[in-house]
Amino acid sequence: MAISTSAATGSVFRSAMQCGLALTDQPFFVSIRSDGLTDAQHYWDGLSVGATVIEPLAASAWSAGFGMLTDRFGVTWIVDVAPAGTYDAG
Repeated sequence: MAISTSAATGSVFRSAMQCGLALTDQPFFVSIRSDGLTDAQHYWDGLSVGATVIEPLAASAWSAGFGMLTDRFGVTWIVDVAPAGTYDAG
């Protein structure tokens, strides 16, 4: 289980991956979907500073890149790469 504490609020946030499921007491996640691993890695690198990594950004069965973290402000993020042919930036 990953546990992080926000120094600003004193709040404790808990998130964990168990049997492939994300378990958390967070009311929502923010998701960034990219059309390529290079872009996803760029977002990940910025968000991961001071963050608690729940699932490292890496290839998965459904994506060339998937990762989950709770940033230094207590917000849980999902960063992933859209499957080929499904990303529409317009």
